[in-house]
Amino acid sequence: MSLQTRAQVMSKPILHDPLRDSSAASDPRQAEAPAGPRCPAGQEMARVLKTQPLRLAADPSSGAIAYWKHDALHDVVRPMVDHVVMSYPAGSQRLERRTGKVASIGTARSGVVTIIPAGSTSRWDIHQSLHVVQLYLPHATLARVAGEADTAAPGDLLERTGHPDPITSRLLLSAADALEGSAALDALFRQQLTDLLATRLLSAHAGVPATVQATVGGLAPTALRRVIERLRSDSDADVSLGALAAEAGLSRFHFCRAFKESTGLSPHAWLRQHRLEQAMNMLRDTDASVVSIAAALGYSSQTAFAAAFRKLTGETPSDWRRRLR
Repeated sequence: MSLQTRAQVMSKPILHDPLRDSSAASDPRQAEAPAGPRCPAGQEMARVLKTQPLRLAADPSSGAIAYWKHDALHDVVRPMVDHVVMSYPAGSQRLERRTGKVASIGTARSGVVTIIPAGSTSRWDIHQSLHVVQLYLPHATLARVAGEADTAAPGDLLERTGHPDPITSRLLLSAADALEGSAALDALFRQQLTDLLATRLLSAHAGVPATVQATVGGLAPTALRRVIERLRSDSDADVSLGALAAEAGLSRFHFCRAFKESTGLSPHAWLRQHRLEQAMNMLRDTDASVVSIAAALGYSSQTAFAAAFRKLTGETPSDWRRRLR
């Protein structure tokens, strides 16, 4: 996806905005003030970057993912309550970071990550505008994933400045890009990706790298049936990762692996495939309009539904219906 296209995709209205009180903190003179209590990462980023994100999606059970385009930056990032992990969609830009007496220089480019551990503070100098995707990961989420994966309790993440890690970079950019216009699908995908990112951070960017034990075996037949019934429900049933895992009596970490072992698909991929099958049945067997089908399947608009349908089939819903009839 081109940088221009990526920016257009991410320029939809913000889903959740914890940054509305940040404008009062934009005075550059305040940036050099002694660090106070830790603040939410989104709020601190808005103060430092002096803008609002093009896109922000937050989940209370996982964290938040934000896409920014900001101008040159010369400021101190104060201590935050969240770990901040960054990846860069395109381009190449020099990063200069000073933490205490330690100076780090890196390059923001595809395939690298930058990490600001929760509670740390550093001076940043970025001399030109930059596109960046940021994950705001609560330490509680990192600790939960560590516990569910049977690894040692995590300490703080390591500071990284333009550190090569194509796996983490690709995962983070995927989490920012996969927005289909369906609240249930989008939320479930972000929850899965955030847990996967946390697992990756534990293994590659913790002070003591964690070894995650592979899960062997799928879901018990009764548990799988209950989960599938919830995913198939046409009601307002909760299909969040936490609710599905609770239905199976497992942690989120073990549930995702057991579900894929049983079905060959992640929970998000299974639900997306189920929604596609529902759409095809309605398009083929009824005269319902594309708008009403989109609404019935939980898409925010006909445009969002058509884009998701075309991504999976190569055709628009209207073209697919005409071809079948």
